Amino acid sequence: MYEQIENVNNGNIAQNRLAGMEIGMNNKLKTPAVEQLFQAVLCLKDVDECYDFFEDVCTINELLSLSQRFEVARMLREHKTYLEIAEKTGASTATISRVNRSLNYGNDGYDKVFERLGLELDK
Repeated sequence: MYEQIENVNNGNIAQNRLAGMEIGMNNKLKTPAVEQLFQAVLCLKDVDECYDFFEDVCTINELLSLSQRFEVARMLREHKTYLEIAEKTGASTATISRVNRSLNYGNDGYDKVFERLGLELDK
């Protein structure tokens, strides 16, 4: 049984405790099914294969939401304002705020990808 032990207001990060041990969000994510999905993505050879796979796996709206978040993250790293980002991407301020929280308190996933894509963006 999970017991909520802390709610950090500056990121709305809830930490949970199970049998005396703290559990992060990643442990809920790390399942055999998610692992298999990530291995499937890693085996795709090019952008065309990505289109084929993601069109089968995701709805159009899910895929557009993912790409919107990626664009929001890039623009936040370019120090664009929420208003500029909302106008260009159509993202809500709630979405922009969630992405910003991931950039500031997450696992650096966006930044790893930006670096590998050769995008020189400020942290």
